[in-house]
Amino acid sequence: MSRTFGAVIIGDEILSGKRQDKHFAKIAEMLGSRGLRLSWVEYLGDDRARLAATFRRTMAAGDVVFSCGGIGNTPDDHTRQAVAAALGVELALHPRGYEELQVRFANEEITDKRKLLVTFPAGVEIIPNPFNRIPGFMVKDHYFVPGFPQMAHPMIEWALDSFYADLFKPVEGVVEKAFLLTGPMAYESALLDLMERIVKDYPSLRLFSLPSLNGTERKHLELGVEGEPELVDQAMEEIRCEVERRQISWVWRPIH
Repeated sequence: MSRTFGAVIIGDEILSGKRQDKHFAKIAEMLGSRGLRLSWVEYLGDDRARLAATFRRTMAAGDVVFSCGGIGNTPDDHTRQAVAAALGVELALHPRGYEELQVRFANEEITDKRKLLVTFPAGVEIIPNPFNRIPGFMVKDHYFVPGFPQMAHPMIEWALDSFYADLFKPVEGVVEKAFLLTGPMAYESALLDLMERIVKDYPSLRLFSLPSLNGTERKHLELGVEGEPELVDQAMEEIRCEVERRQISWVWRPIH
């Protein structure tokens, strides 16, 4: 069974440029190391209505979604309330979350403000937080974690390993190869028929084309495929023969 994995990264501070996002690349890396791929990412501000609409849409789509940020107890945190609105439920103190809170604040008063940290949409389950025991929550293949990378990333790894291990694929058997094409005919539109043929003939491979510019001039076109080594070699040989027939210059892209 294949699943679509997405990420929602939340925070006005990211959209304003005050902070740099550290989640996108790490989530892609965590998925990639398990033979999976991140299909989409959305950046959203602290807008409760927009967040609720987004989660309604992604839950209806059946995607696996990792949402980072906005689950705290300050007035600018809206994720918990947005998810509750998307689900059509109320917020409620989570019993297991409260147990984690008691461990975290042992011998300290559990104030109402602290209780807000584990006041989640009714019916969700918690995500353990190995950093400070204040959990996130999960529902409908959506995983809501804090914005702090040192908390969020271990929590996402836990979710992947706990619920999606059956989807993991070995990465040792996957290779990626590409040519750098140059010349007046080395542009995507001119090679579209070739790309479409490769995609049709090798459906298990991932084809990619990445133009590169030098100022306003075309520098080269990176054209390649990723997948099972033998099929990659076959597809690359077909591409090589065709680009040579069209008198397009090529070199192997350096391995990186």
